[in-house]
Amino acid sequence: MTTITFDTLAYVKTLREAGVSEPQAEAQASALATVLKSGTNELATKQDLRELALATRNDIRTIGQDMREMELRIDARLEAMKAELFKWVIGLFLAQAGLFAALVKILH
Repeated sequence: MTTITFDTLAYVKTLREAGVSEPQAEAQASALATVLKSGTNELATKQDLRELALATRNDIRTIGQDMREMELRIDARLEAMKAELFKWVIGLFLAQAGLFAALVKILH
């Protein structure tokens, strides 16, 4: 937890010298000290930031690994599709050649 040092006595003295009454100066110092104390509970510390940076780096590393795995799966699927397409093209080529040969034989 982060704490902010606040010298209430010096604050009261400064207010009194500026013409603020003693009870008002003490009340303001007390209120400001309370605000400063409660407001620091939400502040991030250097350790909080280091932990966040480490967690972020780990998340990025995990995402990178996931993307590499996905890339490998996509590459494998593309290779399978390429092989399937090649089979169809060869099959259609042979069918077309057979049909052409049959037409040539019929027409001559």
